Formats: sequence, structure tokens, C-alpha cells
Amino acid sequence: MPRSKQPKPVHQLTAFQFDALFPVGDDDACKAYLKARRWPEGVRCPRCGNPAVYDLPSRKWHWQCEKCAKDGYRFSIIAGTIFENTNKPLRDWFMVAHLMLTSKKGMSSRQIGRYMGFGSVKTAWLMGHKIRTALIEKDMDKLGGIVEVDESFIGGKDKNKHWDDVHRGRRHRPSTKTAVIGAVQRKGNVVARVLEWVGSDSCQAFVREMVSNKVSLLATDESRVYDGLTEYNHQTVDHHRKQYVVGAVHTNTIEGFWSIFKRGVVGSFHKISAKYLPLYVAEFQFRYNNRFNADIFGTAISDC
Repeated sequence: MPRSKQPKPVHQLTAFQFDALFPVGDDDACKAYLKARRWPEGVRCPRCGNPAVYDLPSRKWHWQCEKCAKDGYRFSIIAGTIFENTNKPLRDWFMVAHLMLTSKKGMSSRQIGRYMGFGSVKTAWLMGHKIRTALIEKDMDKLGGIVEVDESFIGGKDKNKHWDDVHRGRRHRPSTKTAVIGAVQRKGNVVARVLEWVGSDSCQAFVREMVSNKVSLLATDESRVYDGLTEYNHQTVDHHRKQYVVGAVHTNTIEGFWSIFKRGVVGSFHKISAKYLPLYVAEFQFRYNNRFNADIFGTAISDC
């Protein structure tokens, strides 16, 4: 049978294209882009969603809604976004988002700060975290088809990197590591989430929340935390016995995602605290799920 045609790789803006789209010093170009992405069907009040707003002639990129307040609610193009109350121009925010999205393994705050010429690493760190918060994907459809599920452990000392002791149906995590569970639909999207503890209850609850029970196959490794998923066509491979592929049953796709994520942690960020790990997971998940999106930058800006 002929192989199905794969989607073209994601088109990323080059530096020349970014400069042409958002010229230096032209803040209006950035605001016009944000307006088009944020309100494709016309400006709406960020408080109540009222479309019957009108321009303020004395203040460009400002509108007024008569429905929210007795004297009217005035708002700007950045009201209700991550750009609100910032002292950085919109173009700087767009550039930081662009750098984060074009780097497959992520870009550290220190590197972004050097590239942008910020006086403080904290500035780049705060901007990056706000953008990552906006990239958190909400209301995702349940995964279908063939789905792989696996957990991984992020951080810790080298001697703990392959620690996966299984005892009484629970996989205990090392004290220096943070657990992350993920599910991926083959040739589709991935969903990942930080866990406080890798146990039967938490892992099975994640699968039931994120994966349709009508999937043709649910593939996991030999971990006993998935034993109770009897409503799924659940099949496993036993990595302890060096069994990695049995027909269509394998976890290579989700392990590929973990590989990209861990390479980003080791190569770009070096160290991620458990407190902020969910934001980095959201960043890598967004990039993976939009790998074939020809307008990944526009999608990100519309979510900000």
C-alpha cells in the first residue's frame, strides 16, 4: 500500500519575516496583529463579551463598553491579556514568544535576556512564564485511535535517572524527581500533566479523563498502575524483559516526546523546579501539538 502523505512541517517566521511583519518602533503593527488575532469577528468587551463597543476618538486602540458600568468601561487592546500593565513594548513580547516557539528544545531565560538586551534575567523569566501560562491548552478533546500512555521522572541526580521500582502496584518516585504522566494519540496530540505521586488512582484517573474509552488500543508498559483500566483495549509491553514492540503495541511515540522534553531540560533550562514544571510541560505540549500548524505564532498570540 502507498504511504499516506505527511503534512508539511510547520512554517516558522524567519528573522527577516518577523522584522517585516513587526517593524522596529512600529507599535501599531503589533496592536493591529493582536486585534485581528484576539477579536477575529470584531472587538468585544473583555469583561462581559459585549460586541456593541465603540472607539474612543481621543485614544487610539481604546474602546468603551456601556454595558459593564454605569459610566462606561474603557479598555485598551491589551486589557485582559498577559500584556496588561507591562512596561515592555508589545514587539518585545512578540519576539520572546517567537523565540520560544521556534526553538524545539526551548530557550532559557538567560539566553532570551541576552538576545533581547534586557537588563535583568528576571524580566525574561517573568515574560516567559506569562507566555507559558497562556499556552496551557484548555478543553481539549479526548484522545482516540491508538493511544500510548507512560510516565516519566524529571530532575534529580544522575544515579536516579532510570529508577523505576515497582512495589504493590505503585511506582514510587525518587525524592529528588518530579513525576509527569503523558498520553499521546499516534500522529495526533499529546497531553501531559505533573503528578504528586505515581499511583493507580492518579494514573487511571488521568487516563479516564484524557482518553476516550472507545480507542482501538491503549498501549502502556508493564507498570501495574494501569491494571484497572478494564474498559479499554489495554495491552502492554514488558520493558524489563527487553520487550519494546509487539505488533502495534509500543510506547515509542510518548517516549519520543519525553526525549524532546528532557533534552530541553538538560540542554536549555538545566534545572526546573517542581513548582514551575507544569508551565514548562505546557510549553512543550503546545509546541508538539502545533508542530504541523502553519500559524503557530498566531495561535499562541490569540491565546495570550
